[in-house]
Amino acid sequence: MPKTRNRLSKTPTSLDLQDPRGDVIGDVLGASLIRHALYRPLEAHAPWGLRVPQRTRASFYLVTRGSALLEVEGECPRVLSPGEVAFVPHGTAHVLRDAPSTEPTTVCDGPYSPSLSPRRIGGGGAVSSLVAGFFDIENGREPILLQGMPSLVVLSASDPTCGLWIAATVQLVLAESAAPRPASGVVLQRLADVLFVLALRASRDGSDPKKPCVAALLDARIYEALGLMHSQVGEPWTVEELARRVGMSRSGFAGRFSELLGEPPLQYLARWRSARAAETLRDTDEKVESIAGRLGYESLPSFSRAFKRWQGTSPATFRRTLEQQGIRRRRAR
Repeated sequence: MPKTRNRLSKTPTSLDLQDPRGDVIGDVLGASLIRHALYRPLEAHAPWGLRVPQRTRASFYLVTRGSALLEVEGECPRVLSPGEVAFVPHGTAHVLRDAPSTEPTTVCDGPYSPSLSPRRIGGGGAVSSLVAGFFDIENGREPILLQGMPSLVVLSASDPTCGLWIAATVQLVLAESAAPRPASGVVLQRLADVLFVLALRASRDGSDPKKPCVAALLDARIYEALGLMHSQVGEPWTVEELARRVGMSRSGFAGRFSELLGEPPLQYLARWRSARAAETLRDTDEKVESIAGRLGYESLPSFSRAFKRWQGTSPATFRRTLEQQGIRRRRAR
């Protein structure tokens, strides 16, 4: 009996791509964090102290050896032990030093350095080693969903909710910092991204659920509505349709959303469309008309008016200013 040959279809099989921006938190981080940077590893010899002024950025510190006393305005001082990561999400002024009696020195950003060797600071005493860096906030405007984070978030491997993830990530940072190899800087940057997401998760899981923005992340139906708006930002959403999709009445949904986010649903959507537009203008050469259409605007004038309302300038001027400042990042979309 003749064998039947297996015939492969000539029609290509479609393998769906996973959208890294389909999640609310991922979308917020992707559009709102303009850049992240790591300082050269710090080798701090007692006595040592750093005073960091208020900045529009989220700073973080990982102690790899020894200890560090972190004092954030409005928070209780915290001694950081090896393996602990501290985030100062809102750029609150803070001091990092070896002991309360040490007079700190005010610090500022230096030039970029290709060296991964530690930068030595302080005197001649006991040594503490740190990995430090920051995330700048787009246009200095903190997104609403980040505003619910406390002034200080400390990640520890003993955390019952995400301790295993923290421990694994920290171990990778420690290994990469101890023995730098080709592209170690890139690896550490990506690990810093992971730590930031873990900090945001820990903030959501451990913060006061009565805080409006934290409550929005914990409220299943409001979070679902946020997911719809973020993953399908160009859809012509109405309050009625969003309420229907999450199983709520129009009035109940509108009231609950405004209570938790501090603004009505469609105002939140307009603000977020503006943030996504700013990111696209910054990162690509896509035409303004194309961006407007993709984000759900029926005309260029309506898009320009909405963009100027939230960003303070027209789309064309916004892009031109970034070009002049040398901070545009073109990438394929």
